[in-house]
Amino acid sequence: MKRAVFPGSFDPVTLGHVDIILRGLTLFDELILAIGVNATKKYMFSLEERKAFLKESFKDEPKIKIETYQGLTVDYCKKMDAEFILRGLRNPADFEFEKAIAHTNRKLEKIETVFLLTSSGKSYISSSIVRDVIRNNGDYTQLVPDAVRVKK
Repeated sequence: MKRAVFPGSFDPVTLGHVDIILRGLTLFDELILAIGVNATKKYMFSLEERKAFLKESFKDEPKIKIETYQGLTVDYCKKMDAEFILRGLRNPADFEFEKAIAHTNRKLEKIETVFLLTSSGKSYISSSIVRDVIRNNGDYTQLVPDAVRVKK
């Protein structure tokens, strides 16, 4: 079985994430959406909300598991018996950042990182942009799956 971990904070999950996840499903038998927990980071959405957004967004996809983890992603991958890490790239800056992490991960453990370029119509979307739109009462709904809705 080809199992991959798609790690992220998913604060919140965006249509860019959805694009990479759906395309990743064509490459892997199982895809674990792994919500990283970082106690020092301030999140807009609680862990429970982020998990619920993902569960609702992919409720009809049996090849997807939604989990949470702490610590190094490579350690989590080893624990989950995943041979691959899936990452999305929006731009050259993403590539440079992700390349360094991928090299480090491969040095620490025998794991390959698979990069997918986001579709051109979604490459501008990031969770930080979505959070800024939400904070400023803009229409964020065109940037996220239907499951992501802010309580007012």
